[in-house]
Parts: sequence; C-alpha cells; structure tokens
Amino acid sequence: MKNGVDKGKALTWNNTTGSDVISGQVVLVGATLAVAAVDIPHLSYGTVLTHYTFALPKVSGAAITQGEALMWDVSAGAFNSGSATPAAGDVTGGGARADESAASGATSLAVHLTGVPGTIN
Repeated sequence: MKNGVDKGKALTWNNTTGSDVISGQVVLVGATLAVAAVDIPHLSYGTVLTHYTFALPKVSGAAITQGEALMWDVSAGAFNSGSATPAAGDVTGGGARADESAASGATSLAVHLTGVPGTIN
C-alpha cells in the first residue's frame, strides 16, 4: 500500500457501509479507526489496518501539532485538530494522533491510528 509508513495490526472487516471501499480509505470498525489495505466491495470481507501510521487527508485550515490527538471529520473525509468542535458522526477520543506537524494549508499528514475505540458523536 502506497500510503503506509510502518507495520500495524491487520483485521478482517465486513464492509456493510453501502459503498465499495478503496485501498487507503479510512473506515470504522465499530468505533475504531482503521484503513483499508485492499479494495473491499460492499458486503465483502477484506483486510483493514490499525496500530499503524498512514499519510491521510487533513482538513484545510487546521494547523496540527505533532503528538496532538486528532478528530476524524466524517463529512470532510479528513482529520482535524482534536480541539475542533465535532459534528454528528465525527470520531473523537484517542483513536488517532498526529505523527508530524502540519500547516493549515497542508492537505495531508502522517496519522497514527492507535487501535483505541473513539467516541462517535
């Protein structure tokens, strides 16, 4: 996978999202953030990874500090500062942290998915 930075934990996940998932896309396993290791068609099983660092999308306009807890902004399909106000469906908590700092204009950053279940708002 092109956006992987280090090894992680592989899980088998059943895609019941209603849409096909592409390799590298963020998904929720319950309340745990993971990334698809392969393309996973709707109603099929595939491998997802957690406990892993990925280059993932970042919300434009948010400056991120290395080590900061991150929020998954479900509507933007990108990570935001953990101090941002969550909307319905966003995932907060200890599920992701910034492994690098990123300026507000950056569109991606290195995100470590911790494997810790977050809170779905």
